[in-house]
Amino acid sequence: MRAFTYERATDPVEAARIVASRPGARFIAGGTNLLDLMKIEVETPTHLVDVQDLKLDRIEKTRDGGLRIGALVTNTDLAADERVRRDYGVLTRAIVAGASGQLRNKASTAGNLLQRTRCPYFYDTNMACNKRKPGSGCAAIGGYSRQLGVIGVSNDCIATFPGDMAVAMRVLDAVVETVDGQGQRRSIAIADFHRLWGDRPDLDTVLKPGELITAVTLPRPIGGRHFYEKVRDRASYAYALVSVAAVIQRDGTGRVAFGGVAPRPWRVEAADALLPQGAAAVTARAFQGATPTKDNAFKLPLATRALASVIAQAADQNRA
Repeated sequence: MRAFTYERATDPVEAARIVASRPGARFIAGGTNLLDLMKIEVETPTHLVDVQDLKLDRIEKTRDGGLRIGALVTNTDLAADERVRRDYGVLTRAIVAGASGQLRNKASTAGNLLQRTRCPYFYDTNMACNKRKPGSGCAAIGGYSRQLGVIGVSNDCIATFPGDMAVAMRVLDAVVETVDGQGQRRSIAIADFHRLWGDRPDLDTVLKPGELITAVTLPRPIGGRHFYEKVRDRASYAYALVSVAAVIQRDGTGRVAFGGVAPRPWRVEAADALLPQGAAAVTARAFQGATPTKDNAFKLPLATRALASVIAQAADQNRA
């Protein structure tokens, strides 16, 4: 790990101003991803601004009946919150499906949204990676790509977004709230928050330099049955090969998002309308234009089977 300087921030705007004005500065909260990347010199910040004292750790009801989740709410506290468990069950299920209890105790809501890909070529500094070093090439293209993306990828990068929580938030139409160093605030729909790689795979999100996440807002509950189905190589502490977050109403309508397949949580609203027609119809539309490799083409039928399992579970619960 390279040497770096450190300070603790006490005001969100000041924290954003410091990071925006100081080259090489980064925010740190739980550090569950950033510190790992620093140890292997994939990330080499020169200055860390600790935001843990910013008092952004509350879950509050909004005026329209939704929830406002502070950026520093831990994954454990978010998953365990009674209101989340009752009204946004897909979110609790997604969080519990990810990582270990120890990591969930430390990982923050904002940090979870900002975690970086687990592509093995990104982690190996001996390999070409446009995400780690723009313009160096992509060793994953033509390499071993079983875990990597099948849709939304580009000629410069086929990595995936690794998280679970954000997939559930995509189904729920969450909104990310931010502030910059001038005190300007904005709200970003979760659908627009993570970028497709294009020719700039080094840019994971639409955040501007120094822009700080302060909260994530969930709209009022949408009812229905909530599911999170995660298919992985081992039963725990593994990233999804394919995941399905779904909210299904009693009449068979609903919403679906997929994880483990793209640079961001993958939801196609036009595919939602096909839920009453079955899993095959939904995935045919959601993955229209997919460009899998020979190593990961299995993800497409796997997504169909995972969604079919969710639809069957919903039908069984409705009959009970």
